[in-house]
Amino acid sequence: QVHLVESGGGLVQPGGSLRLSCEASESIFSMDFMGWYRQAPGKERELVASIRRRGFTYYPESVKGRFTISTDNDKNTVYLQMNSLKPEDTAVYYCKVVTTDAYWGQGTQVTVSS
Repeated sequence: QVHLVESGGGLVQPGGSLRLSCEASESIFSMDFMGWYRQAPGKERELVASIRRRGFTYYPESVKGRFTISTDNDKNTVYLQMNSLKPEDTAVYYCKVVTTDAYWGQGTQVTVSS
């Protein structure tokens, strides 16, 4: 079983930046899928960034050009760099990885407000 620990959330003003981290309990080098999702109150959980084993990345239009997913294999960590944050980015952000099964982190709150 893979354990994921997210960090880096917090309160930020509109236009600001945050970097989320997701540290895995084992090597991420051969994981099939790594992604960041978010869930705002009253809304469904949605994918905001993903990266696959061969390095292919995906971003929905709502965050494209503002969010960047990256990995550090030495630290078993997946990052989400979020720039130009908007109030509508406010949500709980979750990390997910897929190997032989899917694993989720506990979530980290991101609040964008002045």
